[in-house]
Amino acid sequence: MDPVRNPYAPGAGQRPPELAGRDDELQAFDVVLERIARGRPERSLVLTGLRGVGKTVLLNQLRSAAISRGWGTGKIEARPEQSLRRPISSALHMALRELGPRHGDQESVAEVLGVVKAFAQRVNAAEAKVRDRWQPGIDVPAATGRADSGDMEIDLVELLSDAAGVAADIGSGIALFIDEMQDVQADDVSAICAACHELSQQGAPLIVVGAGLPHLPAVLSASKSYSERLFRYLRIDRLERTAADRALLAPAEREDVTFEPAALDALYAAADGYPYFVQAYGKVTWDVAASSPITAADVAMATPVAEAELAVGFFGSRYDRATPAEREYMHAMAELGGSGGAAVATSEVAVSLGRKPASLSPARDSLIKKGLVYSAERGQIAFTVPHFGRYLLRHPD
Repeated sequence: MDPVRNPYAPGAGQRPPELAGRDDELQAFDVVLERIARGRPERSLVLTGLRGVGKTVLLNQLRSAAISRGWGTGKIEARPEQSLRRPISSALHMALRELGPRHGDQESVAEVLGVVKAFAQRVNAAEAKVRDRWQPGIDVPAATGRADSGDMEIDLVELLSDAAGVAADIGSGIALFIDEMQDVQADDVSAICAACHELSQQGAPLIVVGAGLPHLPAVLSASKSYSERLFRYLRIDRLERTAADRALLAPAEREDVTFEPAALDALYAAADGYPYFVQAYGKVTWDVAASSPITAADVAMATPVAEAELAVGFFGSRYDRATPAEREYMHAMAELGGSGGAAVATSEVAVSLGRKPASLSPARDSLIKKGLVYSAERGQIAFTVPHFGRYLLRHPD
């Protein structure tokens, strides 16, 4: 098999050659865009799921759908230590640049850009000392008295309302995409919820589309009690068998290559339906196969190679970020949860390690902040990465 023609693409946020199994989510988003275009009320959207299920890929695809309808869009990736003021300003600046040339009143657009600049530059004292020379790249004077109070909740409501007004003037909309949304700081989460609430009451054509780990709904709910009614939540999970097969077969057939049924059986068993793993195992299997059709024997030969690559790049890179205490905690989780990676009780982890639960809180909290585990429900903990428990059981040191 020619490795140059290998169609599979395992990568962080990299779109696979065949986006299989996400038709329902794409169709639902098309309905959201059409309803907003017709002045109908709609909720913002939140995608949740484990790592490797394709949340970022789907987020990018939804953004492409919005762009194809002439919407202004902007995307940011949240970071735990970073305020959203400047990322949101940059994202909205991008969205307004897309919409601005179609607006009949350029002075109005410039005024809103001035509000964006004022919002961006209203930082706290600590941020100002570090980045006092930062400029948002907006060639208009910063506005005064709008989105510059210093209160994130007040300022974000005013900012998004003004930006939505520009979109409404030309019969369009704005979609703001936030990846890794569980890492948004608490005050900023509250501000996003308040802004979405206000915009929905106004019927303004601006929506937020977030993506994050499974505990993201709990993060939002802890900020505002009405968040469960504010967003539409879509859980993104592993692919069903037919979709996983299509993800492999469709790109291969475009290269005049196919798979024997037994090979597809073996690949689904190895990848367990997780999109990242489907691509990873598919890529290595293609490279080791001698010719078409690809056989179960080819998959058997490729599996150890793919697992070795995942052990270094997908699992190992995450494990290496953990401290010795955090690794001890994760190994205990793996032993209790088994290779299936089931959620385990934090009290059971403490018993397994012969420690008091309170003494393990720092390690657990740090693992949550690093995005390696999440609180599945009160008193429960689980890995954010599928098959991570299996990896740890195979690599006890």
